Amino acid sequence: MYVITVVFSVYQENMEEFSTLVKKQAEDSLKQESECHTFDVVIGEGDGITVPFFLYEIYSTKSSFDVHLATDHFNNFSDKTACMVAKKEVQAWNKLN
Repeated sequence: MYVITVVFSVYQENMEEFSTLVKKQAEDSLKQESECHTFDVVIGEGDGITVPFFLYEIYSTKSSFDVHLATDHFNNFSDKTACMVAKKEVQAWNKLN
């Protein structure tokens, strides 16, 4: 299994809208991508300027994740949220069985 973790630092004033959009992104990924097995979103405590969002995603393979990156729903999410994000950190992992 191929695991992706993402930490977004979202501007405080965009927290509500980003929350709605990222929840929809998770839902779309799970419904539309048969090789997306997990897409969890959690929110942390902000510092008054930004709020951290942590995403934990599991795909069958790296190729499955590459398919995810090419979907319309991913690209729409990225376009809509780009100006809301101060920082984005993505890491890839391979799950040990």
